Amino acid sequence: MYFCLLNPIEMTKLSVNINKIATLRNSRGGDLPNVVQFAKDVQRFGAEGVTIHPRPDERHIRYQDAYDLKPIVHTEYNIEGNPIPKFIDLVLGTKPTQVTLVPDSIDAITSNTGWDTIKHKDFLVEVISEFKRNGIRTSIFVDPDLHQIEGAKETGTDRIELYTEAYAYQYGLGNKDAIKPYAECAQLANTLGLGVNAGHDLSLENIKFFKENIEGLLEVSIGHALISESLYLGIENVVQMYLHRLS
Repeated sequence: MYFCLLNPIEMTKLSVNINKIATLRNSRGGDLPNVVQFAKDVQRFGAEGVTIHPRPDERHIRYQDAYDLKPIVHTEYNIEGNPIPKFIDLVLGTKPTQVTLVPDSIDAITSNTGWDTIKHKDFLVEVISEFKRNGIRTSIFVDPDLHQIEGAKETGTDRIELYTEAYAYQYGLGNKDAIKPYAECAQLANTLGLGVNAGHDLSLENIKFFKENIEGLLEVSIGHALISESLYLGIENVVQMYLHRLS
């Protein structure tokens, strides 16, 4: 078991990904549920951030949603996506707290890989420099690989976001050793001066163990599991349950 307990005063922020709310809205047309109202509500319930991940086909979050959300997100506003020109323009136009760069293909159902920060170094340096010139904090979605963490440092990014699908899957099978590469990568990132975020398939079941073992975990972005759990337990209750596990 790989415990690296944090200082009790060090808190991890919960950012709620609201893509699934937009998916539900789009399935019937109209504006129910309203993503702006939902973002207001999750912040009122205690969430410390709102995350959206617009895709080129706008199958859930629409580009206009990003602009509509800007004036009402008073916590952390995190926009994720592949930095194609349209996405770059959106981020520069809305200037969120943070942009998280994800190398998802146009037809990806959900994010399924991290950046090769070594192969794509020059591209990432260019994009990250532009965002940072505009006062936007940057984060790179990466697999739990020490070489990729080192590569991320060379891009000039402020943070990394650890891609946690493998951890979540193995934890569900009872393999708690799956935390080891994540703990090692977080330790290296902290040594290199990179902030550490995490996301993908984190849930009420596995988030506490992850938090307890990841040094300096600044933020988690959770959408699919949180919304699914809320169908049974209620959104306000679920937000509070996550905050409790992260405290």
